[in-house]
Amino acid sequence: MKLLVTGGAGYVGSVCAARLRESGHEVVVLDDLSTGHADAVPEGCRLITGDVAERAGEVLAEGFDGVLHFAAKSLVAESMREPALYWEGNVVTTLRLLDAMREHGVRRIVFSSTAAVYGQPDSVPITEDAPTRPTNTYGATKLAIDQAIGSYASAYGMAATSLRYFNVAGAHGGLGERHAVETHLIPIVLDVALGLRERVHIAGDDWPTPDGTCVRDYIHVRDLAEAHLLALENSVPGEHRIYNLGNGTGFSVRQVVEACRSVTGEPIPAETAERRPGDPATLVASSERAHEELGWRPRRCEIEEIVRDAWDFARGRREQEV
Repeated sequence: MKLLVTGGAGYVGSVCAARLRESGHEVVVLDDLSTGHADAVPEGCRLITGDVAERAGEVLAEGFDGVLHFAAKSLVAESMREPALYWEGNVVTTLRLLDAMREHGVRRIVFSSTAAVYGQPDSVPITEDAPTRPTNTYGATKLAIDQAIGSYASAYGMAATSLRYFNVAGAHGGLGERHAVETHLIPIVLDVALGLRERVHIAGDDWPTPDGTCVRDYIHVRDLAEAHLLALENSVPGEHRIYNLGNGTGFSVRQVVEACRSVTGEPIPAETAERRPGDPATLVASSERAHEELGWRPRRCEIEEIVRDAWDFARGRREQEV
């Protein structure tokens, strides 16, 4: 298939583009490079630099079999300070993409959604039937896009899938996390191991969890990319399917820090800080629907394996920079 990957110069988008190429698909990446990197676009993929909202119609006019939509603004704190950026950059941009797809007869889309649509869950593991109550603008925009895609699929016969995933980590084929503003735990901890930060700040140690620190579900980016390929292949015209993707096993902040110490051999100082307002104690996904309908199961489930791949990438990038 000939596929358009929006945001394919970013972390998850680039890994997914790489797996698509490895699977024999023709891949075109559309990315404005505001947060992505041109050198992250995998070999064999054509990069078109530009804004998705402005250039989607022009690009899709070439003729495509499907779209994988990763391009988005994704910083939670920023979304609360500057909500207009997120409603415009996420929702309006996606509506323009969907309209361009209609205009040019592209009827297949896989959307990179998020577990942030659920907000504070009533219970874990979280299923797709859980109430959607996002607690920040970022999550609200992603939920709005899910709803828009659902209505477009029903009205216009699109074959659509939204993948709601939790904490993505690891690396694949020399592609990993390279955020200008880093908010994810594993790369932050590895920055300490590399000497780029002094210590890790643990947001509370009195949570109702086994060791008192928050528990999160980590999914390896390679496993996540495999789910996108399966979603693309199994999409059905006129249907919008939603899947939660996660490891199914939660790891606490302390477990992640200990895994990073073990993998890197560095002491990695850590200190307890105040809780962050709105943080749930535990977030773990149920991926049973993806197992049953897509045949997807994560294969890289051990936190040490996830950390090791992230460490190899981070250390390699650091050696190139020095």
